[in-house]
Amino acid sequence: MSGVISVLNAGSSSIKFSLFQSDKQPNRQDLICEGECEGLGHRAHFVVKDRSGAPLVDESLAEGATHENSLAMLLHWLQKRFQNHRLIAAAHRVVHGGSLYTAPVRIDASVIAELHRLIPLAPLHQPHHLAAIAAVAKLHPALPQIACFDTAFHRTQPEVAAAFALPRGLAAEGIRRYGFHGLSYEYIASALPVILGPEAAEGRVVVAHLGSGASLCAMRHRKSVATTMSFTALDGLMMSRRCGSLDPGVVLYLMQEKGMSAGQISDLLYNNSGLFGVSGISDDMRTLLTSEQASAKEAVALFVYRISRELGSIVAALGGLDTLIFTAGIGEHATQIRQRVCADAAWLGLELDEDANAAGGPRISSIGSRVSAWVIPTDEDLMIARHAWMMLNPHSVPPDATVKSPN
Repeated sequence: MSGVISVLNAGSSSIKFSLFQSDKQPNRQDLICEGECEGLGHRAHFVVKDRSGAPLVDESLAEGATHENSLAMLLHWLQKRFQNHRLIAAAHRVVHGGSLYTAPVRIDASVIAELHRLIPLAPLHQPHHLAAIAAVAKLHPALPQIACFDTAFHRTQPEVAAAFALPRGLAAEGIRRYGFHGLSYEYIASALPVILGPEAAEGRVVVAHLGSGASLCAMRHRKSVATTMSFTALDGLMMSRRCGSLDPGVVLYLMQEKGMSAGQISDLLYNNSGLFGVSGISDDMRTLLTSEQASAKEAVALFVYRISRELGSIVAALGGLDTLIFTAGIGEHATQIRQRVCADAAWLGLELDEDANAAGGPRISSIGSRVSAWVIPTDEDLMIARHAWMMLNPHSVPPDATVKSPN
């Protein structure tokens, strides 16, 4: 009976999962299946596909299915479906690791207590990660659980990049720039030597993780130098429903002049801003790109403008740019967004190959472009599975990275 690692990513209304063989450090070909329990709390749905994308399950769950009973159903289904496999660990994506966790950790009571303390810094994500951890522990008390943190990759940044201009005592209490999407960036960093070649991989690279959450990360020698998100996942780029960078005076104004409570402001900035707030139509870039409404066009224009502005800032932190990478849902699939961002980056020496961009890359810049541009699909689940495997096999030497096909 062979061992398997389950990767879990619990959100507010969904649990995404994947299952990897664990006889060696996992690569993409070791994926057994992946899927999602979506619509939890109302019209829940369970979908699973095998490695090739062929459907294994597509069915509705009981009305009002919770995280706990959905996880129970999921783990029971995995055990029944894959009777020749033994679950050896559950590995979780955890958005915030604070100052304490700079690498994956085995979850115990002290880790859970610290993750609870960090809930105010990631209120959209952290409670659901903790709920999934608790549910697995209740169902399988002896199963090792491992937390992998989105903040950890950015701990290589210099202190000057992490500091706010606030009194030192507040910094000592942990008010600093943390950065997020680290598991995605870490995967891209591991793929760069394969796709760009070993020399270019060590150069000045900016990765644009553009999805429902969006951020930029500047890398040198495949290490994080600067990133656009900071103390929370609200900062930086405009996102699907999050506002991105905002004058703190706006928050004071909303409190003092509009009489809004902290909870109301939090709901505004996390759930009702970004593409959704500006357009008044949708938080889905696909919908906005096909809409003829002026507000939709304005939302898209602002999204691109904020990327271009932040790109200039983050390139300054690098001292120049050699390579621009697009990844995540919008970055990998929205041809028009890539085209507009690259057009705005022409001053950096980036020349887009329109045909290559329309085809999805992997290289989308012209041969003569001084700055190259690429589309590289991210794979956070694989990164998490690899971390879990290394924690279970601490004396093993990891093999060279293998990456998702760019198309």
